[in-house]
Amino acid sequence: GRYRESNVMNKTKRPANTHKVYHAHVYFDESTKAVAKKLCDASAKKFGLRVGQFHEALVGPHPCWSCQVTFGSKDFDNYMSWLDANRKNLTVFIHGVTGDDFKDHTEFAYWLGLEVELNLDFFNNS
Repeated sequence: GRYRESNVMNKTKRPANTHKVYHAHVYFDESTKAVAKKLCDASAKKFGLRVGQFHEALVGPHPCWSCQVTFGSKDFDNYMSWLDANRKNLTVFIHGVTGDDFKDHTEFAYWLGLEVELNLDFFNNS
């Protein structure tokens, strides 16, 4: 379905293919790390995407353990529908990569699953 843009702050923004490059951060914890690992491994195998470190620690502005997957606009539609269908109950934070880290994590931030508040103070201190 189509999502209507809304000015309501708590309206979760779903991914939109408007950038050349994206990061998908798969969020997990102790109880979901096996599911997350499988999802990230499949992202690399099935789509040939670059999968970063599997962080069992808080990194950058992320409030959860995470693993970063890098993908481009050409993979966007196929990867997003696959990711949404296979993420089980994991939250995936997706953002454009524009060179402006703050904007990427706010204005260009999208979610699959529950939206989680990022630690935006990270950008003021870096």
